[in-house]
Amino acid sequence: MATMIKISDPIIEQEEVNAVVRVLKSGTLARGEETKNFEEAFSEFCGVSHSIATSNGTTALHTTLLANGITNGEVISPSFSFAASANSILHAGAKPVFVDVNYDDFCINLDDVEKKITGNTKAIVAVHLYGQMCDMKRLENICEEHGLVLIEDACQAHGAEFSGKHAGSFGTGCFSFYATKNMTTGEGGMITTGDDAVAEEARKIINHGSTVAYDNKILGYNFRMTEMQAAIGSAQLMKINGFNAARIRNAAVLSELLSDAEGIELPAVMPGRKHVFHQYTIKVSEGKRQKVINELKNNNIGYGIYYPKPIHMQELYLNLGYKDLLPVSERLSEEVLSLPIHPRVTEDDLGRIAQCVKAAMR
Repeated sequence: MATMIKISDPIIEQEEVNAVVRVLKSGTLARGEETKNFEEAFSEFCGVSHSIATSNGTTALHTTLLANGITNGEVISPSFSFAASANSILHAGAKPVFVDVNYDDFCINLDDVEKKITGNTKAIVAVHLYGQMCDMKRLENICEEHGLVLIEDACQAHGAEFSGKHAGSFGTGCFSFYATKNMTTGEGGMITTGDDAVAEEARKIINHGSTVAYDNKILGYNFRMTEMQAAIGSAQLMKINGFNAARIRNAAVLSELLSDAEGIELPAVMPGRKHVFHQYTIKVSEGKRQKVINELKNNNIGYGIYYPKPIHMQELYLNLGYKDLLPVSERLSEEVLSLPIHPRVTEDDLGRIAQCVKAAMR
């Protein structure tokens, strides 16, 4: 059997090990300088004035909504995403309003957004899916015109850019450092913002409503990042540009190898955007996806379906009375297939992957 090619494979090296050992030996395991240093470095990376480390990407989204004063009303978000994008809206006390995505770039469909804005709309959560940012210029204009809060779900977009600006620098950004992300702390998240008031509120929310020990101003949570996570994050942040460059290079090679394959559509990189390929996602036509999956399995190659069921079709939301018809999201759930292009994938691996996809489509 050929060596397994995993769909994701976190790169943890001696720098990360040394960082964790350093923290453990220091005796300061929470709320110390490591977290502060990681936040400052991440702010510089994204080009923002504030970064607030959290326990994971979901708590980053939840905190961001609350820090922007959203505890009721409606929040628009795409259904073709991980459930946390919408679940965080429910946790904050607001109502998710689902919109469709574009077929070409998988990002939020702004025509559908404009149709669904009402007097109760408070915010838009735009998901930079698979590592490519949404049309932020138009989205900013929509939010400004209607007085809406702009929230970037950038949990898959570390280092992605739109017109030279980083993900997380347009609205309030939310990042995840889960094990499969372009950079990881195992679990962990980050909020980015240029708004001093939002940053101050977020820092209270993640720390039981307090910025000074035992002085609780509001009802908050324990959404803090540990010092061990922050130390790993700082080491990973030093490598993220290299990780992303490898993903972009591997994506280009695989696209070239698959350029003559029939019955599949390759990922589109839209003009003016830097796609960091958290996932390399093709569309497989004519109900042949399972055939491709079987070929990949038989050749010990990992794959992913992100996502097999849009959020509005999940049992939770059906039980809440959602009856949306979102044709592009529903179609994509039947067609998308993600292939390995992470930094550990070699050119030989890419050749194997392409060969299997082509064989299955013949």
